[in-house]
Amino acid sequence: MSSQYQITAIGHIRSPYKQKFAIPRQPRLVSAARADLIFTDEFNREEFVRGIEEFSHLWLLFRFHETADKGYSPLVRPPRLGGNARKGVFATRATFRPNAIGMSAVELLGVNYQHGQLSLRLGGIDLLDGTPILDIKPYLPYSDAMMDASAGFADTRPHTQMSVSFSEQAQSVIDNSDPALVLEQFITQVLQQDPRPAYKKSQAGVQHYGMTLYDFNIRWQVNGEHNHVLEICPL
Repeated sequence: MSSQYQITAIGHIRSPYKQKFAIPRQPRLVSAARADLIFTDEFNREEFVRGIEEFSHLWLLFRFHETADKGYSPLVRPPRLGGNARKGVFATRATFRPNAIGMSAVELLGVNYQHGQLSLRLGGIDLLDGTPILDIKPYLPYSDAMMDASAGFADTRPHTQMSVSFSEQAQSVIDNSDPALVLEQFITQVLQQDPRPAYKKSQAGVQHYGMTLYDFNIRWQVNGEHNHVLEICPL
């Protein structure tokens, strides 16, 4: 029996997350995130998605394309445990996996076919821009949602009490941005997830950070349990 298989990507993600920093640890933690799945030429036909709009959510199987060439390790350090404790890679959702395959349950917001290009509009996405999509499957609540399941060290939803405010300049950019981006809600939800490295969260004093979301460079500072967005600059 062969131990090697060839897999062809069916499309890629056009995502607001342009870098790994600030991507939520799991899908749907940032519900305001919007993205598009753009189909490749081979699968760029409406027949492939006929009936898909009947489902509210989808499973995406994808490849961790930015870390795939870095190999894998049998033991990893889950951020949920502060980056110190080690767990077996198959007991986590870490990116450094033998086949670099990930999965996400996301919301289906719409099916578009414009100018000869098929795409899916998605919500609650947690994927890096350009992520190759390997397959799509409908999410089935009666089968996929097991309410009595246990989840070990990740048994509860990540939650922070961090508040978020915006400078006058940042608020002005938000007020003049495309309403479809729900930019204020999106940035707020990202920062409430506290994307800082685990070792930084226990350090005192004001900390400054930057990230790129959509086509904006965003600078903010963290002081205790408060995030203040200093500046939002279009790229």
